[in-house]
Amino acid sequence: MKLQKLIGMSSKSKSKDKNYKKSERKVKKAKREKKIEDKNYDLLILGSGVAGLSAGIYAARYKLKTLIIGKDMGMAAEAPEIENYPGIYGVSGVQLVKKITEHAREMGAEIIYDEIENIEKIEGGFKVKTSTNEFFGKAIIYALGGMKRKLGLENENNFIGKGISYCATCDSRFFKDKIVAVLGGANSAATTSLLLSKYAKKVYLIHRRESLRADPTLIEKLKEAKNIEIIFNHVVKELKGDKRLEAVILENVATGEKREIKLDGIFVEFGYVPNSFLAEKIGVEICEDGRIKVNEDMSTNIEGFFAAGDITSGSNRLDQIITAAAEGAIAANSAYKYLSKK
Repeated sequence: MKLQKLIGMSSKSKSKDKNYKKSERKVKKAKREKKIEDKNYDLLILGSGVAGLSAGIYAARYKLKTLIIGKDMGMAAEAPEIENYPGIYGVSGVQLVKKITEHAREMGAEIIYDEIENIEKIEGGFKVKTSTNEFFGKAIIYALGGMKRKLGLENENNFIGKGISYCATCDSRFFKDKIVAVLGGANSAATTSLLLSKYAKKVYLIHRRESLRADPTLIEKLKEAKNIEIIFNHVVKELKGDKRLEAVILENVATGEKREIKLDGIFVEFGYVPNSFLAEKIGVEICEDGRIKVNEDMSTNIEGFFAAGDITSGSNRLDQIITAAAEGAIAANSAYKYLSKK
């Protein structure tokens, strides 16, 4: 009888413990997702990718009241596999960015997901308007990265989601046993081709130049893959299909000769357009390639306005996760120094 009571008590205790932990998780989630009443911050970080999150971690350590605003996890989250981030090998971009997001939250940075519509320079700082709210900050770190560059062909939009994709991590599984093409010649095109080779029957890697710009280790893997064929010196000139993409017309950039390839999908991986237009609107200096011109400390020509990540002219334009994280840390340090003097 006593034993039964003890077992019953133990069972109740475990049940209470489970309920407590479940309740605790709900409270933490509610705190993260609560409507933000106080709209005034020391630092507003625009962009919730690696650069913005890294900046948030450091800003929180400096005890700055910090809000990170972004609409997604950034382009790093689209990477099928990351092999060159020190200490973390063979993880997906989503896995890595989720870990960094959790880190930023644990340090005390607030994060909201919303569309940023406008930035205004006001007395004492900046006003940021999102699709649902307005926030005020004494300083800004702009880390909005870029948008995937499109093909620029007349009927391209007709085939988006019907054969044309800009995210292999999202869509590769839909092309099992299909024939696909990847457009580009850098690391992103190489990693996308390798991922697709695990699903597709055939992968064409089409590049407009006569050699790839990807890392040598990736090029070796491409050559080892039996179902990947690299086509150099060609560009896509025309998309063909009725309800879905069915074929493309390629043009040899050297001879002008054209040929048709039957396929089921195209993955576009040749660069991005910097999301710098909101910064440009308030007078931030922009480089010819659309990036924000920054100094060594990630400051810009506008006082209190810093930038970090693939959006900047920094890090010798080496667009890597590690350089985005480094620039985010530097920008936060510079913002802290700037605010300490005010």
